[in-house]
Amino acid sequence: MMNIIVTILLLAGLFFFTGGAVGIIRFPDFYTRLHPAGKLDTMGLLMSMSAMSLYTLGDFSISSVLTGTKIILIVIFIFITSPTATHAIVDAGVRAGLAPWFKEEEIKVTYVRGETTKELDPGAGEKKE
Repeated sequence: MMNIIVTILLLAGLFFFTGGAVGIIRFPDFYTRLHPAGKLDTMGLLMSMSAMSLYTLGDFSISSVLTGTKIILIVIFIFITSPTATHAIVDAGVRAGLAPWFKEEEIKVTYVRGETTKELDPGAGEKKE
């Protein structure tokens, strides 16, 4: 029974890793790519490391309990540091002046000294012939 749970958790972790990798490749800009990157390492790692922790508890001994505890502490550390690191990366992108992606025909974005102004494009919604 334990092997089935471990396999399900590993497959769930693989699902999140795969989905995050596809999101990083498919999303259009720096900011939207950070969202799947954050989910990839947080949820993928939670599922995979939980499976490893349960697997080490297969033979119940002091050393396996200590190993499982260390794995759980690693997961907690990742849960704390991953959102913080993602926020720091986004902040660095904003400070570097990276503009977020918009559909060009709908919104015009201008950055002036760190302030964002958005203007509706007067030609938005018109059919191009």
